[in-house]
Parts: sequence; C-alpha cells; structure tokens
Amino acid sequence: MKFDVLTLFPEMFTPLKESIIGRAVKNNYIEVNTINIREFSKDKHLKVDDTPYGGGAGMVIRPDIVYDAYLSVKKEHSKVIYLTPQGKTLNQEKVQELAKSDHIILLCGHYEGIDQRVIDEIAPEEISIGDYVLTGGELPAMVVMDSVARYVNGVLSSDSIKEESFVSGKLEYPQYTRPEVFKNREVPKILKSRSS
Repeated sequence: MKFDVLTLFPEMFTPLKESIIGRAVKNNYIEVNTINIREFSKDKHLKVDDTPYGGGAGMVIRPDIVYDAYLSVKKEHSKVIYLTPQGKTLNQEKVQELAKSDHIILLCGHYEGIDQRVIDEIAPEEISIGDYVLTGGELPAMVVMDSVARYVNGVLSSDSIKEESFVSGKLEYPQYTRPEVFKNREVPKILKSRSS
C-alpha cells in the first residue's frame, strides 16, 4: 500500500520512521511519500495562501497550488482523503475499509483551511479524527496511516489483528505481565492458571 501525503510540513512525518510503521516501510509492506505543497507554488517566495474572500481571520490555502500537488501523485484508482473537522469521524469499520485500498492520498489542511473549489474538484472523502480542532491535518493523517497500515498484510501477525479492540465491537480486556506482584497488586489468579 502506498500513502501519498500532501502537506505544507513534511518534516512532521519523521516519527513514522519508528516502531511498527517504520519496520513496515523498511520491509516494503507500505510506502509513505510526503509531497510538500509549497513546491507547487509559482510565487517567488513560495507563498501558498491568501486572505479569504468575504473577510475573516486567518489565511486560506490556494486551490491551484493544491490541485497541482494532487495531480503529481494521482493515479486512476487513488483513494483521496481530506483531513478536516467537518469530515465523518474515523472508526474501525472505516479503517478496515481503507485498508483494502492500494493507494491513499491524504490532503492535510492548515491555517483556515483549503479553498473549497479544489475540494469540490477533487471530491475527496472527508475524515475527522474527533470533535476538536487541530492546527493542521498532519496529525490526523498520521492517525489514519497508523490505523490503516496495521491491516496491510505482513505489517502485524494475523493473531494480533484478530484479538484487538474494536474488531468485535468491544474494547479489549486489561493486560498483565511480569512481575506477578506490583505495588501489592497481583495478576488475577485466573490468568496465572493459564500462563505457560
């Protein structure tokens, strides 16, 4: 699976080089490619935003720059997602559906957002990771990549995926390990009788 991330801040994705996602990239189970939207600006100062029509605080990312960045990675069957507070809230069912895709383009907004005309042109699915506002779409994009990549063949063992939270619609039970007693709290006896 390939993730192409359209962002103004590609350096924010450095943490994805670590842990399970980092290993998945090294082992070629997934590919993570960040595209700096700023590189598509025709302005000599690489400006990407402008004041909103109708007034208001903040700046809006220009549609032409986003569109050119999008065209640089778009393939025939790309799944395009815009990370926005207005989107449908990400859940486990959506994660498993996205995991069936071969190519996902994640569009990260910033400032006051992205000009609506390019959103209408690209017609991405709009996803939110919760009912709150962040400074940009980079953290939500990482959440989507982390949750989806876990379902790509080879990233995790099939046993790990079968017995995890939300798969059966229920939260996972508490987990315990050694030492057997910690701060006068023991591992439940029923679990000790099943351990090897």
